[in-house]
Amino acid sequence: MHYAIPHSVSALLARQMLAAKPMGQKLPFVTTLHGTDITLVGLDRSYLPITRFSIEQSDGVTAISQYLRERTLREFDVKNNIEVIYNFVNCDVYVRDSGAEHRRAEYAPNGERILVHLSNFRPVKRITDTIEILDRVRKKISAKLLLIGDGPDRSRAEWLAVQKGIHNDVLFLGKQDNVHEKLALADLILMPSELESFGLAALEAMACEVVPIATRVGGVPEVIEHGKSGYLADVGDVDTMARYAIELLSDDSRLREMGKACREVAQSRFCSSKIIPQYEEFYRRVLERSS
Repeated sequence: MHYAIPHSVSALLARQMLAAKPMGQKLPFVTTLHGTDITLVGLDRSYLPITRFSIEQSDGVTAISQYLRERTLREFDVKNNIEVIYNFVNCDVYVRDSGAEHRRAEYAPNGERILVHLSNFRPVKRITDTIEILDRVRKKISAKLLLIGDGPDRSRAEWLAVQKGIHNDVLFLGKQDNVHEKLALADLILMPSELESFGLAALEAMACEVVPIATRVGGVPEVIEHGKSGYLADVGDVDTMARYAIELLSDDSRLREMGKACREVAQSRFCSSKIIPQYEEFYRRVLERSS
C-alpha cells in the first residue's frame, strides 16, 4: 500500500487495523514524500511528531528529489533510508504536436510570443513576478502571458496587470483539464517560485519543448540545467529572468535548439516509461524485506 505523508493519519489508522490480521497477511506501507508534507512542518511544528512517526513506521520511503530527501533527513532526524525516485511525465501526452502552431493564433493573433505560467497561485508561487517579467519583456518584444490555474493570489496578479497597463496581454485561463494542450502553445514557461521540491510544471513544459525560466530553489536545479535546458535565477530577480526571456525570444534558432534540449531531458530522464519501473522495483524490494 502506498501513502503520501498528507494522509499519514489515515495511513497509521489503516496500519493499526491491518496489524490485527493473522500472521502472513502483513501489508507493507510505502510513503512517498512530495514536498508540502515536509515544508508544512516548517510552518507548524505540531505536525512534526506525527509526520516523523509516519516515516519511521513505513516499510519504505521515497522522495521526489535529492533536495527533499536531504531536507527530510535534516529536519526530522529519521534513520530510514530514503530513496530518490523523481517525478515523471507522460512523454506521449506532453508533446508539441503538429497543430500547436495553428492553435497559437487563438491567444496570439498577431504572432506575439507566448509565455505561460502554471500553478495553484499560492503566495509561494510568486505569480505577480510573472506580471513583472512580462512587463519588462513587452518593452522589447510583443508578447502574451497565459496564466493556467487559480488560487488566492489571482486577484493580486489581476490588479498588478491593470496597474502596469498590460491586462489585455495577460490571459487568465483558470484550471484546465488538458494542460498539455495549452503548454504546447508557449515559447517559455515562467516559474518564479519561492520554493519547489521538484518543479513538475517545468518538466511538463519541457516535454512540450517549452523552455523554462525558473528560480534556483529546492529540487529545480535537479530538473533544469542552467544554460542548456532552461535558465535559473535568484528568487525575486525579475530583471534577470526577463533578460533571459528577451534573449531567447530574440533568437529563434537558440529558442528551438533549447526547446529540443528540454524535450531530450524529459525523454531521457523523466518519462513515465523510465520512472514507473523504478517504483515497481522499489516495491518489489519492500515486499521481499517484509515477507
